[in-house]
Amino acid sequence: LLLDEPSMGLSPIMVEKIFEVIRNVSAQGITILLVEQNAKLALQAAHRGYVMESGLITMEGQAQQMLDDPRVKAAYLGEG
Repeated sequence: LLLDEPSMGLSPIMVEKIFEVIRNVSAQGITILLVEQNAKLALQAAHRGYVMESGLITMEGQAQQMLDDPRVKAAYLGEG
């Protein structure tokens, strides 16, 4: 399943519902390729993550490791 910015333009409540569905679909064993600017929600729903800048993959790894990475926190999660 390919999803391109499923949260774009939605209210926060709808975004949570959409990501709940995404997690449920993934739990059924369906592979999902998700392109999403909300890095935190995307990584919370993912097994792996990739960061692209100017069309190049600049970082990749297990989603939880990326959530914990200080570089990702500072650049994409507004932390640090």
